Amino acid sequence: MKLQLARPEGSNVFTAYGEGYVNVNAARYGNSIVVLPDRVIEGWTASSPESLALADFEFLAALDAEIILLGTGATLRFPRAELLRPLMQARKGLETMDNHAACRTYNVLASEGRQVAAALILR
Repeated sequence: MKLQLARPEGSNVFTAYGEGYVNVNAARYGNSIVVLPDRVIEGWTASSPESLALADFEFLAALDAEIILLGTGATLRFPRAELLRPLMQARKGLETMDNHAACRTYNVLASEGRQVAAALILR
């Protein structure tokens, strides 16, 4: 699906998504990524929601974001509760959803100037 959204100058937005990929500012990504308004971080985590580890959430907690959107692929899968401790300690919000919903939600929040990050598992 292609998304049409006015892009604030210098801000990353999702411009398309599909099975196993997303486009950020028209650049295609097929591996797990973290997207923030000012940068894209490739190679964020392993290949499935089940393989998420504490180190993945420690990394997310250290980002300059007030809310993290966790995209778990084509279907919604919640991470194990014990993995959320770094985010709770850093007082960061987490919303878990499928990747398509995470892309749409990110675009809305980023367009509002919110400090948001989308962490997507794409494999």
